[in-house]
Amino acid sequence: MTRFVLIKKFCELTGYTPKAVERKIENGVWLKGRVWVKAPDGRRLVNMEEYDKWVEENQR
Repeated sequence: MTRFVLIKKFCELTGYTPKAVERKIENGVWLKGRVWVKAPDGRRLVNMEEYDKWVEENQR
């Protein structure tokens, strides 16, 4: 599996909507450089490894 995926692919894999992802980014729930990064072409990518960690950490 690819470590970084575009938001569209992330939504296909997880069931999140693009709007929900954008809200998490804008509200600082997902930190830039950790759960998401900006690609050289300016598009946002989600780090799947860090997303998995975020889910696991928030199960407590």
